[in-house]
Amino acid sequence: MGDWFFNLSVPWMALVIFLATYLIAGCVDLVVTRLAVNERAKGFKAVSPGMLPPLGILFALLVGFIAVEVWGNFDKAKAAVTTEASALRAVVLLAGGFPDEQRMSIYALVDRHIDESVNKE
Repeated sequence: MGDWFFNLSVPWMALVIFLATYLIAGCVDLVVTRLAVNERAKGFKAVSPGMLPPLGILFALLVGFIAVEVWGNFDKAKAAVTTEASALRAVVLLAGGFPDEQRMSIYALVDRHIDESVNKE
């Protein structure tokens, strides 16, 4: 159901997120301004300053945890790329000891693997 969102490019995904956030904030603002009349206005004004510090702390924690998760995923991806590049290099170096026909076949397979990896993106 949400696959369309994950298949968007980063700028479009950011735009969708910002628009959704803006829409939700606008709806909340509309509801609060409609409800904040007469005596309820004083109640809303009293709650607002007390809610800002906990919301700020929650936002900071959320951003921190997301940053840690992204950092961990980046490190895992970097390690996977390094491992694959090292394995391909080892195959190419070891193929140098084979006869010409097998060596060319191995080089062609490595080239095909690289081309498929590049074209996947």
